[in-house]
Amino acid sequence: MDRTLLFFRSLFLTGCGVAGWYVSGVSKAWMSEPWLGSFLGLALGLFVILIDSMIKGVSLRAFSSATFGLILGCVLATLIWASRLFDYASEDARWVIHLLVYLTFGYLGTMLALRSNRDEFSLIIPYVRFMRQEPHEQVTLLDTSAIIDGRIADLCKSGFLEGTLVVPRFVLQELQNLADSGDAGRRMRGRHGLDLLNELQTNPSIEIKIHETGDSSENVDARMVHLARVLNARIATTDYNMGRVAELQKVRVLNIHLLAGILRQPLMAGEALRLKLVREGKEPHQAVGFLPDGTMIVVNQARNLIGQEADIVVSGSIQTVAGRMVFADLAHATSRGDHHTDAR
Repeated sequence: MDRTLLFFRSLFLTGCGVAGWYVSGVSKAWMSEPWLGSFLGLALGLFVILIDSMIKGVSLRAFSSATFGLILGCVLATLIWASRLFDYASEDARWVIHLLVYLTFGYLGTMLALRSNRDEFSLIIPYVRFMRQEPHEQVTLLDTSAIIDGRIADLCKSGFLEGTLVVPRFVLQELQNLADSGDAGRRMRGRHGLDLLNELQTNPSIEIKIHETGDSSENVDARMVHLARVLNARIATTDYNMGRVAELQKVRVLNIHLLAGILRQPLMAGEALRLKLVREGKEPHQAVGFLPDGTMIVVNQARNLIGQEADIVVSGSIQTVAGRMVFADLAHATSRGDHHTDAR
């Protein structure tokens, strides 16, 4: 549990216990047993903390909507009760009917308000219109993979990404753990992520916020998705699996790998280029090379040219989870094939 949260809860429980002790001291019925009042005060404090834990996923916007709906439901219940529709009921049953009317309309009003969007409130309050969220106010959650990747900083510098970037406390803690790791590679990645956050804070077009979250038994991916739903935010990530989980729960995802793939210059079939072949392909005759943007090109019949540069001709491409994969043939092999075709 977060230390700040634990401190305030402990302080609250202590206050409840002291208040219960004081009340029992001034009450004639409990004056001889002040510990009983302190116990009841602690029980009440624990009950309030339990309610707080149950509603931790409720946003202020949802709470204000529920309050408005409850008030509207109570107003309708008051109008119905004032109509004297239940005057025929007996005196003993009337208070039960009164309670049921208020509970029913209070519940219906609350549920109706929670299901309504902000624009629908203008039908009830015609002279008050809730401000729409503009694109520059878009909230984006950054996960650990997006921060370590580093390209998020370039997106912010170019102006493609603006608004508020939110880093959950558990993501920041994960970066700190990586930066303190005994493994040199993990330590370098963690420090790179922390340096990138410091760089983002100097960008005037965006705002970096650290979101304080309590401890949770859920894994990091589940907490990211839950927080995105609470804040009505999108998630910036390079983790394909987490992105799929978020999309299944109707959370918007900015997959940096996918964005980079879309922005790459397309290679058309028949396009010629020169490429250095660096390793073997999956098939015995294939060799693999990479373009400067990271695109992998698989060249057929080029195993014997690994370590050398070769002229190739693009034959086709496919989109995979890891990115775009391009297939090509050696240029001289393609020329021979065309020559044989013309001869026939």
